[in-house]
Amino acid sequence: MSDRSLRGMRLGAQSMETEQGVEPAPRQDVEYVCEDGEKIVVTFSADAEIPATWTSPTGKEGVLVDGSKPDATPDKPVRTHWDMLLERRSEEELEQILEDRLKILRERRGEKVNA
Repeated sequence: MSDRSLRGMRLGAQSMETEQGVEPAPRQDVEYVCEDGEKIVVTFSADAEIPATWTSPTGKEGVLVDGSKPDATPDKPVRTHWDMLLERRSEEELEQILEDRLKILRERRGEKVNA
């Protein structure tokens, strides 16, 4: 009997549950506008923090319609490995460490090492 009731059903492809009595989470639509006038509407949760800017699918940056453009804070300069190394050691210390390591490597190779 059960075989007959399932005949023709796509098992796993369709849910047997209904959406009756189910309420979706509260949402809000937020509108952004680009410099060229393109409007972007993004749906957020009602309790989400809304960003001041949003990038459209076309790659343009939009600003909140009711908001002001965010302050352009200067980005922190990129710290290189050398910059971070100099925060921990002086150049004289680094030169001494380099000489010590080179001495060890040369001894391993069997080269003459000048003291």
